[in-house]
Amino acid sequence: MVMRILNIVGWIGVALVFAAVVLRFVRPELDQYAVYLAWAGLASVVLYTLGQWRAILDAFKRRQARYGALASASVLIVLGLLVAVNYLASRQNKRWDLTANQQFSLSDQTTNLLQGLEEPLRLLVFDRGSDLDRYRTRLAEYEYQSSQVEVEYIDADKMPVQARQYNVESYGTIVLEYQGRQERAISDSEQDLGNALVKVITGEQKKVYFLQGHGEKDRDAGDRAGLTSVALALERENFEVAELVLAQVDEVPADASVLVDAGPTTDLAEFEVDVLRRYLNRGGHLLVLLDPPDQAGASMPVYEGFLREWGVSVGNDVVVDISGMGRLFGADDPSMPVAATYPPHPLTERFRLLTAFPLARSISAIPDSAERAARPLIETSERSWAESNVAQLLESGEVAMDPESGDRPGPITIGVAVALPSPDAVKAEEAAAAESEDGVEPEPADESDRKPETRVAVIGDSDFASNAYLGIQGNRDLFMNAVNWLAQQENLISIRPREASDRRITLTAAEQQSIFWFTLLGVPAAVLGLGVYTWSRRRR
Repeated sequence: MVMRILNIVGWIGVALVFAAVVLRFVRPELDQYAVYLAWAGLASVVLYTLGQWRAILDAFKRRQARYGALASASVLIVLGLLVAVNYLASRQNKRWDLTANQQFSLSDQTTNLLQGLEEPLRLLVFDRGSDLDRYRTRLAEYEYQSSQVEVEYIDADKMPVQARQYNVESYGTIVLEYQGRQERAISDSEQDLGNALVKVITGEQKKVYFLQGHGEKDRDAGDRAGLTSVALALERENFEVAELVLAQVDEVPADASVLVDAGPTTDLAEFEVDVLRRYLNRGGHLLVLLDPPDQAGASMPVYEGFLREWGVSVGNDVVVDISGMGRLFGADDPSMPVAATYPPHPLTERFRLLTAFPLARSISAIPDSAERAARPLIETSERSWAESNVAQLLESGEVAMDPESGDRPGPITIGVAVALPSPDAVKAEEAAAAESEDGVEPEPADESDRKPETRVAVIGDSDFASNAYLGIQGNRDLFMNAVNWLAQQENLISIRPREASDRRITLTAAEQQSIFWFTLLGVPAAVLGLGVYTWSRRRR
């Protein structure tokens, strides 16, 4: 009687488990009841199994049962290993990006920004419900880099109120929220997301002024010598770009984060230098890109004297590089030096890209300038030198190392940087200290305010930042890193996202026809010939 009841309980348990599975898929809203049915069915099956313990022991006494138990145990062990491996793989994510341009890996800049998050960053993806899955793989990389990243996928058609709340006007919009600020990206490419990420994290928009009035390169010019590409890159990283003529102002505007003087061809007037001097003394930031002189002896004594005040010496020469590295960028002219290694400096930290400088001059630190000691940024190869006979080089193009005439062997420094406390701030602190010695208590300083710091960077070439050469491997990153370092945004000094390389192959009509006939006739003929050859060998 008891066995019969246990048999009925066993069948009831199987039926309850089956009903729980069906209810789970047919009526998901009743999932709670499905769980109750599953547990009740499992308890019934266990109760039936316990009632059959004698029969189970008798079965295991047979040889065939022992073999079956051994096989079952082996299967369970293998399944356990597979489960363990998959669990570890899910917790220890490791991917290899084998594309030529690392287009499926986050750039250093994006990684640094994500890992430096201090508060949660929300990414809200608005698209059609059927298209949301395509974002998950890419955005999972952002979540993997930082636990502060939260991604929410929203069907814009089913959630129109939320889409209207975030002013979403098109499918594929990604809204970024951080510390109460919002930015939008119109695609999931790292270029668009990275630009929005920089803007939403930095918050405050800094202003870069390009100096004009002395033959400098034009930020609005789209020709080879123009700087429109640089200006666009700055705007993408949340900089506001404007022009400034020193001769028309008494003081540099207070909102100037960085001044850029790109390729002046005439010297500055004394009153213009006074404007720059006052700006730097109060904690200003200046980037100077000085091209070599057009002819021997042509120099800018006023401008060069001003730079000497900050520990920077400008060479009256042209750097020549015969290492052949310029051929990597299609340049056979030895007057295009290429830099591959960089002295230690925060501006070039972890910077390992090649940079090329068409027609550069030497820029060096003044050895005896201890207070305002400049640090080297960029050095050319050992197979380079500073050519002092500029006129002969520009006229004939012939180059030859001649130490007796003043040529200096490489490596040659073509970029330096200076950073020191603002002179005006130092004087104010000294005055405050003097007052405290006289018994007057100075006002307590606000520790949250960052002390003003004067920063100057000088590079002996402006063409590397022009539209014609900005696309060379590391030129764009070097210029952007210089501006960010000057603006005291060290967290943005990195390698930026790259566009996917164009891997298409261009074929002529004859080449296309050859490939067509080769695949249609050549490959089948080769397979047929190999088969006939094998058959004939076996016939012998």
